[in-house]
Amino acid sequence: MRKAIFVTTGLVLLSFILSIYFYPQVPEQMATHWNSQGEVNGYMSKLWGLFFIPLLITGLVIMFLVLPRIDPRKENIVKFRKYYDWFIVILVLFMIAVHLQVLLWNTGIRISPNAVLPLGIGLLFYYMGILTENAERNWFIGIRTPWTLSSERVWKGTNRLGGKLFRIAGITAALGTLFPEFAIYFIFVPIISVAGFTVVYSYFEYQKELKENEREQISE
Repeated sequence: MRKAIFVTTGLVLLSFILSIYFYPQVPEQMATHWNSQGEVNGYMSKLWGLFFIPLLITGLVIMFLVLPRIDPRKENIVKFRKYYDWFIVILVLFMIAVHLQVLLWNTGIRISPNAVLPLGIGLLFYYMGILTENAERNWFIGIRTPWTLSSERVWKGTNRLGGKLFRIAGITAALGTLFPEFAIYFIFVPIISVAGFTVVYSYFEYQKELKENEREQISE
């Protein structure tokens, strides 16, 4: 845990250092948003363009560090805390990669976001799969539906399956780098499909468990 927090703190500082380093090199109006074709369609002032992502990273890190402390089932998070802490590291790395792409673009080094985002999001999804597979029942992390939160068996079954599907979604998202014009579909179609499927799956698994419990009560 300490190692992951140390690395995360260093990465947060790095995001601000990058902004300070590039400050003299970027224009007063910075390109900060691109459409699905990789064309610029949004701008920010220099100050916001440089420091929005570092501030966002800082806020997210604080939030992710607070969540395990306020979860009513915090003792369960302790059981998979190492996976959770390294997820924070990977998330911050991804956001720094996005930040660096923005900074480089505005200095004339035109790296398309369609080359950065699919790989980064793919890695993020893949590790989310690992985290999900190892998550114990809690209120903030993993596949949380009314049915997974109501049953330990449904939680484990849904999150184990969902973890595998998230990893597949991650690999699929990363392949979007090879097809930049369709990258958005490689990213969103798999993840929406996985999210929808796991919700439905958890419902039917819960109903199956209820029926099994009813049979056991009748047999007694």
